[in-house]
Amino acid sequence: MIIYRILSALLSYPEAELIGALPEIETALDETPEIRTQLQPLIDHLRSHDLIALQEAYVADFDRSRHNSLYLFEHIHGESRDRGDALLDLLREYQRHGFEPDDRPGSACEMPDYLPLFLEFLSMLEADRAAQLLGDAVNVVALVGDRLVQKGNPYACIFGVLQTLSPVVPQPMEDAPARDMETLLDRMGPGDDGTEPLLKPDNGMVQTVKFYR
Repeated sequence: MIIYRILSALLSYPEAELIGALPEIETALDETPEIRTQLQPLIDHLRSHDLIALQEAYVADFDRSRHNSLYLFEHIHGESRDRGDALLDLLREYQRHGFEPDDRPGSACEMPDYLPLFLEFLSMLEADRAAQLLGDAVNVVALVGDRLVQKGNPYACIFGVLQTLSPVVPQPMEDAPARDMETLLDRMGPGDDGTEPLLKPDNGMVQTVKFYR
């Protein structure tokens, strides 16, 4: 399942270590020539641009643009309380397989639904289980991938590869609406029960994680 690890590395914030590992990545992709052909434009892009420029573009594309967010549940649940339940459920799935995201001080700790982290997790699983989980997430993957294709973004090829690996054909979905909670609180205030506006009260029930609406 090395392909998931490669995709995770290529989709992560570009660092000098990644650029230095590009020849190794290309060699590993020799076993899957069709996927290498799909990913080659991104590899060439990473190799041919200044690292600072790559990092600035990455932040602009993924960190400052909610439409391209790499946090899967943000596209499904937005800022609603349901996202917290889904994150906890996904974290438990990680832990059941002995995968524990690094939360040590100073580490680059990410939320469980961060796509590069999710792909790293898939690389540890049996092929059938990895494909099943990828199929659960493919609607979001396709949503973001289509937006990147429209903008001519070099990272779009990663999302294309993921769709070819998925056993499920992606279905159109609508992005969760953005919710500026500070603005809502200023305008509406909390509800009579003290909950934030537009958020469902916690009923104490554990929900099964779902990557689709």
